[in-house]
Amino acid sequence: MSVERAVMMTQGPLHGLLVADFSRILAGPYATMLLADLGAQVIKVEGPGGDDTRTWMPPVRDGVSTYYLGINRNKRSIALNLKDPDDQAVARSLAGRADIMIENFKPGGLARFGLDFHSLSKINPRLVYASISGFGSGAGADLPGYDLMVQAISGLMSLTGDPDGPPYRAGISVFDVMAGMHATIGILAALRHRGETGRGQHIEVNLLSSALSGLVNHSSGFVAGGTIPFRMGNAHPSLFPYEPLPCADGELIVIAGNDGQFRKLCQVLDLPELPDDPRFGRNQDRTANREELRPILVERLGKRGKDDWFRDLMAVGVPCAPINTIDGGVALAQELGLNPVIDAGGVPAVRNPITFSETPAAYELPPPGLDEHGEEIRAWLKN
Repeated sequence: MSVERAVMMTQGPLHGLLVADFSRILAGPYATMLLADLGAQVIKVEGPGGDDTRTWMPPVRDGVSTYYLGINRNKRSIALNLKDPDDQAVARSLAGRADIMIENFKPGGLARFGLDFHSLSKINPRLVYASISGFGSGAGADLPGYDLMVQAISGLMSLTGDPDGPPYRAGISVFDVMAGMHATIGILAALRHRGETGRGQHIEVNLLSSALSGLVNHSSGFVAGGTIPFRMGNAHPSLFPYEPLPCADGELIVIAGNDGQFRKLCQVLDLPELPDDPRFGRNQDRTANREELRPILVERLGKRGKDDWFRDLMAVGVPCAPINTIDGGVALAQELGLNPVIDAGGVPAVRNPITFSETPAAYELPPPGLDEHGEEIRAWLKN
C-alpha cells in the first residue's frame, strides 16, 4: 500500500497530518501511537539496529517483543543511518514535509545532522517539533533519561511501599507514559497555534517536570504547604478509609471519599453509631484517628467474604474494588462494554482510551517490522 493511499484511508480527527517519529523506547513512541490512532500518518525512523524495545523480551508474540507491539501500531518504519550522508538527506526530506516531528535524542544531539529545530524550521517553518528528554535541555542535558532514575530523583519511590520497608518503583514506567501524554498535549496545542499564525514551534517535555506535575497532591503539599510526605503503604495521607482492608477471604479496597459515603459504609457494616462519633464524623477526624477506626472496620469486614461486601457496598454507592491481576481488569472492562482489546492488523492490542462520536480511532496497521516500508517511503520522498 502506498503512503498516499494510507493517508487517504485514515479519517480520524488528525487526518492529513504527517508525523516524523525520530523517537525510541517508550515516551515518544507512546505519544506517536496516540497520534496515529487518531488519524495522523506516522513514519517511524529507526537506526539500523531498530528501536531498543524490539529486543526487550519476554514476553513475546510470534517472536516479537510485546513491549514493542504495545506502543508502535499504526506506523510505518524506515531504517536510516544518520551518519550516512544519503540517509541524512532522506531524514531531512521527511522532516521538511512533516507537520510534526518528535525526537528523544540527547538534547542537541540531532544538530550535527541538521535535524534540530533551528535547522529544520528554516526549511519547514510550519513544523511542530517536540523534544522529550529526562531532565531538560539546560543544566540537566547530559543526564540520561531513564524512567527509574526519575522515579527515584523525583520522590515517587519515597512514597511507594510499606512505611517500615524499602522504597519501590511503580509497576510501570509511569513518567515515560506521562511525558508522552504531555508531549501529545503540547503538540495539539501547538497545532492550534499554527492554525492561527501559520508558524510551528519547538515543544520541550522532560520526565522530571512531568513527574513533579504528576505527583499532584504530594508535590503541592510540599511547595504550597511545606510538608514532605513519606510512604504509607496503600493508605492515603488525606482520606480514610481509602485503602485495602481485610475481609474473611482476602482484601477489598474500601473508599469513603466524603462523609455521606462513610455513613453508607457504616449502615452496611451495621455500625450506625460511628458517623456520630466525634472522632469519626468528618473526614479530617477519621484521617487523624485512623488507627482507632481501622480495627473497628476490620473486625466487622472479617465476618464475611470480600465478594459479599463488594456486592452490598456497591449497591448503596460506596466505592470499593477487588484487587485483580491484569487479566481480571481486562475481563471487567469487557463485561462493562468498554471493548478494551482491538485488532491492529492481526495483532491484539489495548484500544486507544479516547472515544469520539464523529471521528473514532482506527487500527489499520500492525506494529511494523524494521524498515518494512523503507523502500516505498524513499520512493515517495523523491516525488
